Amino acid sequence: MNDYMIEGRNPVLEAIQSGRDINKLMIASGNKEGSIKKIIAQAKEKGIVISYVDRHKINSLSQSDNHQGVIAFVAAYDYMPLDQMIASIKEKGEVPFIIVLDEINDPHNLGSIMRTADAVGAHGIVIPKRRAVGLTPVVAKTSAGAIEYVPVARVTNLARAIDELKEHNIWVAGADMAGEQTHFQANFTGGIALVMGNEGKGLSRLVKEKCDFLVNIPMIGKVSSLNASVAASVIMYEIFKQRQANEQ
Repeated sequence: MNDYMIEGRNPVLEAIQSGRDINKLMIASGNKEGSIKKIIAQAKEKGIVISYVDRHKINSLSQSDNHQGVIAFVAAYDYMPLDQMIASIKEKGEVPFIIVLDEINDPHNLGSIMRTADAVGAHGIVIPKRRAVGLTPVVAKTSAGAIEYVPVARVTNLARAIDELKEHNIWVAGADMAGEQTHFQANFTGGIALVMGNEGKGLSRLVKEKCDFLVNIPMIGKVSSLNASVAASVIMYEIFKQRQANEQ
């Protein structure tokens, strides 16, 4: 991520004040005086994730040797506000198809999901600010160009974002092994938001409770689960198939 680091107090402060999309701030532990105090306050106000680390860690990452105890990791691409994403779908007069990712951590998974989302005509992806990968260079590369066409909304609270989607008559379907129906049986023909969980833990409790219904992917092999991006692709293509059939 070195090409997407901003180092030093003034450059970082300028990036925050300009509204630049920042994935995370890394600040040397115990360094909270002077302009650093201002950086921390403004970062918290904007909901930017702050990580306090040993100065040796920052030294090892720095390319400028003038980091002054702070590095900002900025997004490879800009995010789109969720309300703007929804408004854009309405302007097109299309039936919403959105992917919601609950704490996906692997950038390769996010990039692969983004690639499939573009292929099936999904309108966008929603990710949380915390405990999840953002739009990094690895994501951009893995997406094979899809990052240029699939908008991503990065929200502070995923549960509230789901509530906002519901307010626009979008049904929320969660992928879960304990789902009451298979993804083949579910009706995906209306406005739909597909929620995929974390690679290891699956859907978080609150997000699962917010879903209108849960679906599972039937499996008869010896392995009990699929890779997150593969599972997302399987269900996305079922949604795509149903929507295509419904339009004919």
